[in-house]
Amino acid sequence: MLKANQQVKPAASNDTEQLGALQKLFYKIGEVSSITGLEPYVLRYWETEFDFLRPRKGKSKQRMYQKKEIELLLDIKRLLYDERFTIEGVRKKLSGKFADEEALQPEMIVRDRGDVRATIESIKGRLRSLLKELKKDRGVAQPG
Repeated sequence: MLKANQQVKPAASNDTEQLGALQKLFYKIGEVSSITGLEPYVLRYWETEFDFLRPRKGKSKQRMYQKKEIELLLDIKRLLYDERFTIEGVRKKLSGKFADEEALQPEMIVRDRGDVRATIESIKGRLRSLLKELKKDRGVAQPG
């Protein structure tokens, strides 16, 4: 039953309409859950499955989603639920989309200053393995 000063909010006809109504810069996980129709535990689980889905965390360690991440969540939801992709299928379909963006926007890789050293070490490791493969392909002996 509605109170006298309460208004009924019309249900959004689709996810695109809801995205257009987003006004804030950051949204907490509960708000994103309401917007996307996904439970918070599903959102947290998807973060573990999709490397390209990494919402920032505020000082209170709460996840803070931006509009682009909410759009990504809705894409993942559509692919999994409507188009019946597997998680691996969604990962393959969307990872190519983000490979170019990450190369152009390195700030997307590093989310926290504490992660900078780990990120640099990871990049160094990848570069070493690429160099090793290149030398192996060219027949150059590796120093010990």
